[in-house]
Amino acid sequence: MANSADVLVVGAGLSGLIAARRLQQRGLSVRVLEARTRVGGRMVSRTLSDGSVVDLGGQWGGATHHRFAALLEELGISRYPSHYAGDGIWCWRGQRVQAPLADQFESSLLFFEPGSLGLDAEELAATRALQRAFADLVARIDPRQPWTSLDAERLDRLTVAQWAAQHTTVPLARLPLDWLCRVGGSGGFEPWEASILHLAWTQAVAPQAEGPEAWLVRGGAGAVAERLAADLDTHAPGSLQLGAPVQWIVQHADAVEVQVQMQAESAERAGPLQALAVIVAVPPTQRQAIRFDPPLPAAHQALLQRTAMGGMTKILARYARPFWREQGLNGLGIGDQPWLELTADSGPPEGQPAVLASFVAGERALALAALPAAERRALILQDLIAYWGPEAGEPLELVEQAWNSETWTGGAFTSFPAPGCWTSHARLAAGAEGGPGPAGHGRILWAGTEASPRWPGYFEGAIEAGELAAEAAAARLTP
Repeated sequence: MANSADVLVVGAGLSGLIAARRLQQRGLSVRVLEARTRVGGRMVSRTLSDGSVVDLGGQWGGATHHRFAALLEELGISRYPSHYAGDGIWCWRGQRVQAPLADQFESSLLFFEPGSLGLDAEELAATRALQRAFADLVARIDPRQPWTSLDAERLDRLTVAQWAAQHTTVPLARLPLDWLCRVGGSGGFEPWEASILHLAWTQAVAPQAEGPEAWLVRGGAGAVAERLAADLDTHAPGSLQLGAPVQWIVQHADAVEVQVQMQAESAERAGPLQALAVIVAVPPTQRQAIRFDPPLPAAHQALLQRTAMGGMTKILARYARPFWREQGLNGLGIGDQPWLELTADSGPPEGQPAVLASFVAGERALALAALPAAERRALILQDLIAYWGPEAGEPLELVEQAWNSETWTGGAFTSFPAPGCWTSHARLAAGAEGGPGPAGHGRILWAGTEASPRWPGYFEGAIEAGELAAEAAAARLTP
């Protein structure tokens, strides 16, 4: 591998690969450094015993995910609509209800038609009232500078649980907010771990109302990252290096040096790599594994120290056939089961492979991961049966992906700040750049889905962040 390039990209997830692709398209030389021995980051698939493919990480595209849709077209990869035909299953306090989905998320109770769930009228009224209060809050959040929103400091010091408790004592009313915290696309945290300002911001920049789970990638989303990596290497052989965690990045007046941790047998001949700019496209928490010289500003370091990755384990159950479809059901299950708060049909229109995806989120993900494999399997199947009946307890394959055990990710779907951070550390770290986080540090630019101003935590956000970083890097290198 040559020891110099116009731009070095740290991280071969979707965002880093997009940044490299766009820079190559501009005629710039690029090197991509990836700590893992694979590409894709949180965009990764697995081939099952029958040859079918499931996504261990993200899998959905949304109705307004135009960048993602355009990328698939650019790569010649097809997609298909998510299966929502028929009724879903709602579980609450031991009751299992088959019910239709609402036409619009705003008028629903977690996607369901509220009046069809057999709920107590007073509890439902309290739930709708809290939903309206939260919607009003979301509407007044500044997506670029949430700390400037009305009453931002107070809201940032109130956890989601505390804010909800100020409005109601009805458990059902709190369920939609709890669900958005743990399982919403910007989730993975408990309602007592983040502020109501943060949760409102997630819905301002990545709203469930815009249908972010509208379609899936045929052959698995992981194929996108693999295709991007292959194209990168075809265009410039040797430009992608796997198993290459970055140790330090040193900036000089006119260049940047990057030291990669090499295997012992090659350490003596592996000097630092040289570039004019560096794009760091890893989750914010992973920046702490890199030594920067000059150091990151104090506010930025403090923000990273107070930012965590979401707790998330994804479960994929493959069955001989989509038996739920045969019963007029769509595979969407939501409720208060002990472990699985969401299930969704992940199969194509033709029904094969027949796969239900489900999620264990927040503290439950960590608790489940600590149990023996046989116990984990039994608990997962117990919840699947509660949603979908006895047939759900007999999958041909059951795959678990515990994202908090992934060394170079540390969790999913995305990161979240501790209460109080938006109006203090994040505000100070943004400085004159004015965005929801620092855009860069000298010749270093940030990418990764968390760095996106829109749809952070989704593939769409990863693409936008990568493209913005590539544009910024190219602009700095243009005379």
